[in-house]
Amino acid sequence: MSDKIWLSSPHMGGRELNYIHEAFDANWVAPLGPNVNGFEEDLEEFLNADVKVAALSAGTAALHLALIECGVGYGDEVICQSMTFSASANPISYQGAIPVFIDSERDTWNMCPIALRDAISDRIAKGKKPKAIIVVHLYGMPAKMEEILTIANEFDIPVLEDAAEALGSTYKGKACGTFGRFGVLSFNGNKIITTSGGGALVCHSQEDKDKAVFLSTQARDDAPHYQHSHIGYNYRMSNICAGIGRGQMEVLAHRVEARRAMTDFYVNLFSSCPGVKVFIEPSEDFYSNHWLAAITIEPIEAGITREELRLALLEFNIESRPLWKPMHLQPVFEETPYYGSNIAEDLFDKGLCLPSGSNLTDEERIRIKTAIEQVFSK
Repeated sequence: MSDKIWLSSPHMGGRELNYIHEAFDANWVAPLGPNVNGFEEDLEEFLNADVKVAALSAGTAALHLALIECGVGYGDEVICQSMTFSASANPISYQGAIPVFIDSERDTWNMCPIALRDAISDRIAKGKKPKAIIVVHLYGMPAKMEEILTIANEFDIPVLEDAAEALGSTYKGKACGTFGRFGVLSFNGNKIITTSGGGALVCHSQEDKDKAVFLSTQARDDAPHYQHSHIGYNYRMSNICAGIGRGQMEVLAHRVEARRAMTDFYVNLFSSCPGVKVFIEPSEDFYSNHWLAAITIEPIEAGITREELRLALLEFNIESRPLWKPMHLQPVFEETPYYGSNIAEDLFDKGLCLPSGSNLTDEERIRIKTAIEQVFSK
């Protein structure tokens, strides 16, 4: 059997080892050093906004610190997009807070502004004003930030932008991750660029960044001995991982271009398949990095279900994956409030992510095309 075609595998650029060797030669292998500083500066320049970036061990760590900086604590409520990976919601529970989940809208698959307003109004009527809103740019597709921020500002609730999947995406020309009170980035192995494991917190002031760095390095007070007045965390990115990130930043624009080309590939491939819709931008206001290419399948029209296609591709040794299972359907969150209809649930039932890696070869694309054409020919 041919080698497996993965959904989204790491793609090295070639110069990562140069930065790593420099770190070893200088003995900078701790969670600080020139690569950490350089990686943060590279990200700030790429985001092209007046922001400060703190490089951390994971996107989840960044979101956790953002909640702390927004004062979220035990018993508070935090609004969160339901259709997302669990890492968007778990940090809420870390703080002893309660997630309030919001349905998607069909244009971007992200947080529905109508359901958001309903949720805020109802929670306030129940005497519990939410402390923060976590919006996600799903699969790299920007959310409807203008509408969401208008509602958030009306009720004076900070927005935390989970842009873990959206580095390189923009909304109305502005980088995802720079709209909210804080932004969150991820450099996990399957993301558009990787630091092996890692993330970053995007801040709008040096003060906010300094606080994040303080908390992420065990919150040690300025004293000659080890003294702590706050609970801290071991969340800082290492100088070695940051070296990988610096090499990856040099090829980020090419990675975005390659991922977007994969979505174009699927648009052409499915153009003659009834009942199959490729996930693309709803208008020119939205520019997605298309981290993962995704489709929805209407079973009656297509003559095949999402799960049947996934299993068929697996027979060809091609990985695909259902969309994120909405958080309000997860056993661990079954008792939490939810606002909206069934859009997220319907997307989960009908949606499939397809191989999207920037390192896919022409031969692998031919294998994908051949497999899908064979499946639909039946």
